[in-house]
Amino acid sequence: MGKIITIVNQKGGVGKTTTTINLAASLALAEKDILIIDTDPQGNSTSGLGIPRETLEKSLYDVYSGNCDINEAIMMTAVDHLTVIPSTIDLLGVEVELVSKEGREYLLSRALDAVKDRYRYIFIDCPPSLGLLTLNALVAADSVIVPVQCEYYSLEGLGLLTKTLRLVRGSFNPGLDIEGILLTMYDARNNLAHEVAREVRKHFGDKVYNTVIPRNVSLGEAPSYGKPVIFYDIRSKGAQSYLALAKEILNENGAR
Repeated sequence: MGKIITIVNQKGGVGKTTTTINLAASLALAEKDILIIDTDPQGNSTSGLGIPRETLEKSLYDVYSGNCDINEAIMMTAVDHLTVIPSTIDLLGVEVELVSKEGREYLLSRALDAVKDRYRYIFIDCPPSLGLLTLNALVAADSVIVPVQCEYYSLEGLGLLTKTLRLVRGSFNPGLDIEGILLTMYDARNNLAHEVAREVRKHFGDKVYNTVIPRNVSLGEAPSYGKPVIFYDIRSKGAQSYLALAKEILNENGAR
């Protein structure tokens, strides 16, 4: 059975999409069958994999609205073993359209029941908010990875997110666990980055990954070419960091 991991942080610009694409691609490189679900209406995971959103016939919106079966929305990518359910701007309407629907929090979870056994890992890329799309992603997940940018305000946001996770456990998904906290955009020359890293490790202990994602030009450039960084510049620090993170996750899950 596949493990469903939601990449979540209500704060924008912390590396959620970067982590989703590059961690998934690194695991696919290890010949693990991976599915990405782009549940952000901005569709950055979709475009970051080189998929033109304007030509899409089916997307996550169609799954939510009942216009298609989830299998019809799954697309191959240019990376072996890596597939995606893409997003379009239409996804913005989901929260309005489903607000009065019974069981609206479980729609994604129920849809994934039909496909999760086909994948080792399913990664859900969330929007920078705690609305219905993110709630569906949390209800569907076995665990969450929380990217945390190494800056002061990230600590405040992390506290809010952990409170949200407790509420989701209490009301919808009692088994939801923190897979790991990932420090991103780390600049070793910056004293604040060291201080934030120390504080996060102090409060979350071994839930914080040993791997740290540095600030790296290649990580910023790769999406404009529609490629994960390991296929853009595998020798870069960014690529090597995500390969190390993939190895760390495999080791923690018994190379599963």
